Amino acid sequence: MKPHHQLKVWQKAIDLVVEVYRVTERFPKEEIYGLINQMRRAAVSIASNIAEGAARGSNAEFKKFLAIAQGSAAELETQVIIAGRLGFPIETEKFLSELDEISRMIVGLRKTL
Repeated sequence: MKPHHQLKVWQKAIDLVVEVYRVTERFPKEEIYGLINQMRRAAVSIASNIAEGAARGSNAEFKKFLAIAQGSAAELETQVIIAGRLGFPIETEKFLSELDEISRMIVGLRKTL
């Protein structure tokens, strides 16, 4: 098993990607190259950067990739808020809660390195 597969934060980030894909399928089709694309890319970036950092050879590099993942989480948070304000079918508070938990887990992991 790869090292990132064992990380709860990576597992939660993967679950979030699946949720983002499912929710954005219900967004207006004209958003396919706008908010849908942005939200999907940000969600994928969180999980991908955790995985890439874990695969690196040093804690310093892992911390760098975790910082990037944290930035992507903040980006997705912003996009979730925008989607909610635009009236798109998204459970804003649920997503914000999940993002908050993932963000706290990233910060905690960075502190342990």
